[in-house]
Amino acid sequence: MAQKGVQLDHEILSCSICLDLLKDPVTTSCGHSYCMKCIKGFWDGEDEKKTHSCPQCRQSFTPRPVLLKNTMLAALEEELKKTGPPAAPVDLCYAEDVACDVCTGRKLRACKSCLVCLASYCDKHLQPHYESAVFKKHKLVEPSKKLQENICSRHDKVKKLFCRTDQQSICYLCSVDEHKGHDTVSAAAERTERQREVEGSRLTIQLRIQDGEKEVKLLQQEVQAVNGSADKAVEDSEKTFTKLIRLMEKRSSDVKQQLRSQQERAVSRVRELQEKLEQEIRELKRRDAELKLLSHTEDHNQFLLSYPSSLPAPLSEATHSSSTNIRPLSYFEDVTAALSAVRDKLKDALREEWTNVSPTEVDVLLPAAEPTTRAGFLQYSQEITLDPNTANTQLVLSEGSRKATCMGHQSYSSHPDRFTEWSQVLSRESLTGRCYWEVEWREGGVCVAVAYKNIIRAGWGDECGFGYNDKSWSLICDQNSYSFIYNSINTPVSGPPSSRVGVYLDHRAGVLSFYSVSETMTLLHRVQTRFTEPLHAGVRLCYVGATAEFCKLK
Repeated sequence: MAQKGVQLDHEILSCSICLDLLKDPVTTSCGHSYCMKCIKGFWDGEDEKKTHSCPQCRQSFTPRPVLLKNTMLAALEEELKKTGPPAAPVDLCYAEDVACDVCTGRKLRACKSCLVCLASYCDKHLQPHYESAVFKKHKLVEPSKKLQENICSRHDKVKKLFCRTDQQSICYLCSVDEHKGHDTVSAAAERTERQREVEGSRLTIQLRIQDGEKEVKLLQQEVQAVNGSADKAVEDSEKTFTKLIRLMEKRSSDVKQQLRSQQERAVSRVRELQEKLEQEIRELKRRDAELKLLSHTEDHNQFLLSYPSSLPAPLSEATHSSSTNIRPLSYFEDVTAALSAVRDKLKDALREEWTNVSPTEVDVLLPAAEPTTRAGFLQYSQEITLDPNTANTQLVLSEGSRKATCMGHQSYSSHPDRFTEWSQVLSRESLTGRCYWEVEWREGGVCVAVAYKNIIRAGWGDECGFGYNDKSWSLICDQNSYSFIYNSINTPVSGPPSSRVGVYLDHRAGVLSFYSVSETMTLLHRVQTRFTEPLHAGVRLCYVGATAEFCKLK
């Protein structure tokens, strides 16, 4: 229990600035105690403000208080010194990223930064912001090292304004000094405006992500289709070659069987003739032996008696050796020659037809071919509606914001997206992937265009007009002629006059095509480039009374 009491005394007698045991303790009029050195150092930093405050409760003192040593706390301090130095808290956490601006010596890590105080606080020094009504309106954020960037280096004031002319944050003194006469708004208002731009950019990015994911799914389907087609082709080819091999094996077996059958018949005939000849030879040898024996008989009468019966019969023509037709090694040469001819014909057939059988290289990354008929284009039809916030004050939108008519000045509210001088308007829809739309126009001088969303809106400069910069592409349609404009380069275009223009976009492939649409479709101009952002459809009307309507195609 005694040890616990000592520990309690340690906590009571700790300086809230340095977090160590009080040294030369002093107490302010609000009742909080600090080390003499710590509180003096803290107030030295506030001298320029001409007011001084308590680091814990933020009570202000004017003028700077004269501090006297607190003898009671000094006595307690001496008493605690005898018990040894206080143990460091086990959960002490030293600063790594943003340090507490109030701590001295061993600074703790800040848990919050205050945008009003422009200081960062650890858990302990932050408590007054939660406990005192004085700090209710203070804005606490995650710890930040960049708080001092909120202070004007020239006037030492908080930057609460934004100069749109110079695109920088300023304090109120700057607005009446070097930024006098500039377009200035509150930092909060500028943040709100740019937040909308951020959301718009995020929406654009999300649309591109969606289009990319669609393309990935299409490519995955293409991979599956390629794999399926290849697997089937391999299976069919294996079946075909298996049938061919079996057919060849059967033909080989048939030829072999026929050859062996002919071989057996031929050998049988030859052996039969051989046996007859051998039998005849044996008979002739026997008679030759008898005649030889007769010729050696010495008794003349015996010879003469035996002579008629010993003479041989005449030899048969069929068994005479001269009648046998022998063709050694030539019996089946005609078969070998015929098979060689078949082999050569198969080789020629395979050589000639193999180019048709061999699979061609498949390139799934090639862009889809541009349609050749209006029906083909219509499968990519895109509904287009015009954004009234972008419409110049000379234009009136109708037909569900699909039609624009040039009718002279209109009372529109101010909007940062509005074209201030050029009589133009952009679509609500951002266009990616493959799209097709048609524009019906009247009274000439109509410009059919596409543009990036970040095209400049304010002023008469080329950076605002469709076709006169690198952020837009346009086809100008007149009663008897067309011309294409990009980056202020005008290209005359020939084609049949028509009051309807078709526009085909393949964003991924970088293709933009304009067509004259009547009973047939005629290509007027094609662009091959690389689009870096989603596009928006647009029109510009050059004369009062001119109209342009985005047609319903579905």
